[in-house]
Amino acid sequence: MSEVRTIILLSSTTLFLYLLHTLIRFLNKIWRNPIRLQTTMSSQGVKGPPYKFPHGNTKEISNMRIQSMSKPIDNFSHDIFPRIQPHVYAWTKAYGTKFVTWHGSQCQLFITEPEIIKEVLMNREGAFPKMEMEGYAKKLLGEALITNEGEKWAKIRKLANHTFHAESLKSMVPEMSYSVSKMLEKWKNYEGIEIDVFKEFGLLTTEVISRTAFGSSYLEGKHIFEMVANLTAITVRNVYKVKVPGISMILKSDDEIEADRLEKKIKSSILEIARKRGELVENIGSDYLGQLVKISNESDLKKRITVEQMIDEIKAVYGAGHLTTTSLLGWCVFLLALNTEWQEKARDEVKRTFGDNKPDSDGIARLKIMNMIINECMRLYPPVLTVTRKVAKEAKIGELIIPPNINIFVSILALHHNPKIWGKDVHLFRPERFSEGVAKATNNNGAAFLPFGLGPRTCVGLNFTTNEAKIALTMILQKYEFVLSPNYVHHPTDAFILTPKNGVQVILKGI
Repeated sequence: MSEVRTIILLSSTTLFLYLLHTLIRFLNKIWRNPIRLQTTMSSQGVKGPPYKFPHGNTKEISNMRIQSMSKPIDNFSHDIFPRIQPHVYAWTKAYGTKFVTWHGSQCQLFITEPEIIKEVLMNREGAFPKMEMEGYAKKLLGEALITNEGEKWAKIRKLANHTFHAESLKSMVPEMSYSVSKMLEKWKNYEGIEIDVFKEFGLLTTEVISRTAFGSSYLEGKHIFEMVANLTAITVRNVYKVKVPGISMILKSDDEIEADRLEKKIKSSILEIARKRGELVENIGSDYLGQLVKISNESDLKKRITVEQMIDEIKAVYGAGHLTTTSLLGWCVFLLALNTEWQEKARDEVKRTFGDNKPDSDGIARLKIMNMIINECMRLYPPVLTVTRKVAKEAKIGELIIPPNINIFVSILALHHNPKIWGKDVHLFRPERFSEGVAKATNNNGAAFLPFGLGPRTCVGLNFTTNEAKIALTMILQKYEFVLSPNYVHHPTDAFILTPKNGVQVILKGI
C-alpha cells in the first residue's frame, strides 16, 4: 500500500509541476512578455495602443477597417491611405513614425521612416529574416520563395531568377501577346458598351501565368486557381482574428475545416500535374513547373528540394503569381480612363514604337511614358500593401534597440502617400514625377518607392509583371480608346492585394 501511495504521490507531484510550468509559460506569454516589451519600446520613445488580453489590438483594427472600407468613395479621390490602413494612418498621427501594436500577445513594430525601412529590408546582418507564417497564411503560402529563408530560399531563388529574368522573359513575349490577342478578339463584342476590365484582366493573367510558368492553358488549371482563390478569401477574412487559449484551440471553426479541405485538394491536384510532367522525363520542359519537378528529383541532395517545397512554390504561382498583375492593370486602366490626356500620350508613344505591330522586348524596354504611368499607378495604388519581417536577434537601428521576437511591418501605402516625400500633390496622378527615374522622383530616397520590396528579397516577379502590363496596355491602346463608365463605383479595398471591390467598368471605342 505504501508503494501505491508513493506512486500516486509522485504522479500527483509530476502533474502539479507540469501544470505549474504550463501556467507560468502561459502567463509569461500573455502577460509578462507583452508588458516587458511594451516597457522596453516605450522607454525608447516608441509607443502605441495599449496591449489588451486576449486579442491585443486586433478587434480595434478590424472595426476601424470595417468602418473605413464599408462605403465607396463619393468622388474619384486617390487619397486611400486612411481608408485602406486606418490603424496605421491614425496611430502614426497619434504616436509618431514608429509605433507598436499587438496581434494577441505578439508584438508588432510598424515603421514608416525610409532610412530605417531600408536598413531592415537590406538585412545586412541577418537580423531581419522573413516573418514566419501561421494559421491560414501558412496554408496559403506554405514554404514558398516568398516565405522561406536560408538554403531553402537560395535554391528556389536561383531557379526563379533564371525563369523570370533577362533572356527568359524575351521568350515569354509571344505567349503574353497571344493571350492578350485572344482577350482583345473577345472585346470586339463590347465596343461602345460597358465592360469590366478588372474581371477580364483576372482571366488574362491566369492564362499568361499558365502558359509561361506551366506550359498549359488556364482551363487546365482552372480548378486550382479557384481553390487557391477560395483559400485566399478565407485567409483575408481571418487575418485579424486571434485564437484564444482554451476552447478555440481545440474546436475548429467552419473556416478552419474548409481551409484544411482546400489545402488537401490543392496539394493532390498539384501533385497530379507534377506527376504528369515528370513522366515526360526527356521533355520535362524549361518552364517553371518543369524546373521545379526536375530539382525535386535531383540526385544531388544539396540541389534537391522536397516535394512539399515544390507543391508550395507551384501553389504560390497559382495564387500571388497573377494577382499583382491583375491589380496593376486594373488600376492603370482606371487612371488612364480618368486622365485621357495621359492615355493619348501613351498611345502616341506606342504608335511611334510599334505602329500596329505586336510589341517586342526591345520596344517594350524603350517605352518611357508607359514606364512613368505604371510607376505612378503603383505609387497611388500599390498591389502589395505591406512588407513584413521578424527580429531574429537583438538589433540596433540608429538609436533604437529592438528586442528579438518582434514582428516588423512596413506600410508601402504609408510611404507612397507621404506628402513629405512626394510633395503636396501626393494624391494626384502625375506620371511626370517619374520622368527622370525613381531616384529623382523620391529625392534619391531609395526606400520611398517599394511596389516590389527592396534588397535581396525584392519580388522575383518584378520584370515579369511590368513586362506583362506593358504588353497588355500597348495592345489595348493600339485598338481602343476608353473612358470610365457612369456605372463605375470607386471602392478600393484590401483583399490580400489592393483591388477595386466592384471592378473597373469602362466604355470602349475602337480606333
